[in-house]
Amino acid sequence: MPLVAAAVCPHPPLLVPEVAGAAASELDDLRAACDVALARLLAAEPDQFLLVGGGPETVRFNAADQGSLRPYGVDRDVRLWKVNCAGGVRLPLSLTVGAWLLGRTGTDLPRFAEAVAADATGEECAALGAELARRAEGRTALLVLGDGSACRGEKAPGYDDPRARPYDEGVARALAGADADALLGLDPALSAELRVAGRAPWQVLAGAVRATGGAWRGELHHAAAPYGVTYLVATWEPA
Repeated sequence: MPLVAAAVCPHPPLLVPEVAGAAASELDDLRAACDVALARLLAAEPDQFLLVGGGPETVRFNAADQGSLRPYGVDRDVRLWKVNCAGGVRLPLSLTVGAWLLGRTGTDLPRFAEAVAADATGEECAALGAELARRAEGRTALLVLGDGSACRGEKAPGYDDPRARPYDEGVARALAGADADALLGLDPALSAELRVAGRAPWQVLAGAVRATGGAWRGELHHAAAPYGVTYLVATWEPA
């Protein structure tokens, strides 16, 4: 069984305290929930981590690739894993924040990353998840990065949309219940209208778990929309 655990975390750049500055404390609860989720991944005793996040296109990254926080006002690169071989500043925001979260744990375990195109169909996401599960060598912990809707209130990036709350609540239920079918049923068009960054990565997770097989249990650790964007943190483990 190569896939031994999975965690879902959001990827707002404000998770990084240096980016948030004086407002860093506003996301302390979210940071703590992400730390709990990562601790659960480590407790599964994986041999490696695989990060999956949204990006402009579906692409696999090298272990030495890195992301940058410069677009968010901090002169800092975040390396995925290796520091002694060539890599480029290629990671999208989702995987940059994911690499930063993993770096907080202090683990030296190998880590790899894959971006899934934001406009990938549900079928394409499920197929990618199944491929990642088959490709995994050794015990693999999956870290999935994705935000919920960005339309929760008049100050939200996408303004207020009454469809956003029920959408997010449905995703929260699916994550809490390890319901792969519910995630695979998310509508790409509606997700795009609600500015959901996590739809494709969540569906990759569902495809990976379905391909791995067996019963899974989920736990929702955090659900909030402090800036009009929904942030969900959850873990999935074999039952």
